[in-house]
Amino acid sequence: MKLVRWLLGSLILFFDFVFTPRSKKRLAGEQAQLDQLTAQFKLYQFKACPFCVKVRRAIKREGLKVETRDAKSNEQYRQELLEQGGKIKVPCLRIEKDNQVTWLYESNDIIAYLNKAAA
Repeated sequence: MKLVRWLLGSLILFFDFVFTPRSKKRLAGEQAQLDQLTAQFKLYQFKACPFCVKVRRAIKREGLKVETRDAKSNEQYRQELLEQGGKIKVPCLRIEKDNQVTWLYESNDIIAYLNKAAA
């Protein structure tokens, strides 16, 4: 089973690399404003998770700068996800806004939130 996961994960990462989407082009001021907004976003993810790849591709397509945190390889990020988010489930977007932290799960919900923020 480990071999199958490794093989599928490698294929997912390969195709993600080969077919990387292009970022939206914005005026420098607009991009700076968007970067300031997304500076408070953290994406907890597993590198080869297909749903995480889907979210990362949406981030790239929108030209957003969101910090990614690998909750599989980094024990500290995994523990943060469990203690603060409530469960180890990826992808998970940590949104810090007005000194309040919201944890958003589900790839489609995360993408919808990011698209709304980028609009």
